[in-house]
Amino acid sequence: MAETHVLFVEDDDVIREATQLALERDGFAVTAMPDGLSGLEAFRADRPDIALLDVMVPGLDGVSLCRRIRDESTVPVIMLSARADSIDVVLGLEAGADDYVTKPFDGAVLVARIRAVLRRFGHASGGGQPGNGEPDQQPVGGVLVFGDLEIDTEGMEVHRAGEHVALTPTEMRLLLEFSAAPGTVLSRDKLLERVWDYGWGGDTRVVDVHVQRLRTKIGQDRIDTVRGFGYKLRP
Repeated sequence: MAETHVLFVEDDDVIREATQLALERDGFAVTAMPDGLSGLEAFRADRPDIALLDVMVPGLDGVSLCRRIRDESTVPVIMLSARADSIDVVLGLEAGADDYVTKPFDGAVLVARIRAVLRRFGHASGGGQPGNGEPDQQPVGGVLVFGDLEIDTEGMEVHRAGEHVALTPTEMRLLLEFSAAPGTVLSRDKLLERVWDYGWGGDTRVVDVHVQRLRTKIGQDRIDTVRGFGYKLRP
């Protein structure tokens, strides 16, 4: 079976080489690039299963590279940031990244986060056959209608006022969680567990940014914020 292909963009030679070796030991095929422009070229040439991008790389920074990738593909993207409280984290998520990992990172933690992202995108976890980029769990029920919003839970398509809405797989999974329990408040921790496959505490900024991205696509008033508790889909 084909290996899961990781594009890794990192300008620090030591980190790039050590991380590449660690990922390859865990069964991934890795293309490692030292800057954003070469990373973009490698992405277009190789079409990897997942992209791992450092925020601060020369030429084309990681956030800009993420935007360029997202313009062309829904491939999962994980950002690497040296500071957990950096605005770069939010900028990366707003650019379309699905998750982030703070440096310095433990190799086992990085692999676990990569595998968690791949699972929810339908890919195998290292050394396995990649999937088709669709969420790996699909609820049954045909088309759900919420005002002008239509969600085809079998065809994995969303329309708003008759117009197709392009969602990334992470955004689609988030919307499916909301639509499965309209009017029910879902906490950030619960969404981290169900959508991001976090079996441990995670940064709730990941949820907040994705909810905001989803709102811009399906309507700002479609998802309500319940202060101190979480979010709910308006029935």
